[in-house]
Amino acid sequence: MSSPLLQIPKCVSLNPSFRMFVFRANESAHRASASRQPWSDLFDYDSFSRPPSLSEGASRIRNNLSYFRINYLVLLAGLLALSLISHPLSLISLLLLISAWLFLYFFKPSDHPLILCSHTFSNNETLALLVVATFLLLFFTSVGSLLISTTLLGGAIICIHGAFRDPVRLFLDGQDEASSTGFFSISNQVSIKSASAAVLDVAALV
Repeated sequence: MSSPLLQIPKCVSLNPSFRMFVFRANESAHRASASRQPWSDLFDYDSFSRPPSLSEGASRIRNNLSYFRINYLVLLAGLLALSLISHPLSLISLLLLISAWLFLYFFKPSDHPLILCSHTFSNNETLALLVVATFLLLFFTSVGSLLISTTLLGGAIICIHGAFRDPVRLFLDGQDEASSTGFFSISNQVSIKSASAAVLDVAALV
């Protein structure tokens, strides 16, 4: 019986490294979701104003990038997803490339080498094939230009939003919350000290 043209390694779903990758990716997604700021703060129209100078605009961009970094990443990822969905061939090509990297190199079991046209490829040969395929896909198809143009567009949108979104109100709200928390913590400490003193007085009387 002739050997198949392409023999892909067995499913890596039971591979410990693949399970660890999925677990860490899930944890990272939960942490990112927890640190995401409310979307109402991002699109608070009352906080938009024209920056008085270029230096002020750059300062706003830095502050907003620090505060809304997860929101900006979500917006950029959504823009990339919409761009790829509007170009199905590019989306399929990119998914095939990512799958090839994952299943043929990163999570490939060591005892299941890649066999192509009756030739067994080593890890270095497989890596060379994947690098060549990535280079060809990104520089000789529309995938690379699509990703670059969409990323530049998303970066421009983020910079424009960051320059016109005045972050002063955000910091003032944070200071108000901190002051409120500090007041209540001081009140709690005073209450605890008063209660302790009362208990000591009762004990002395007894």
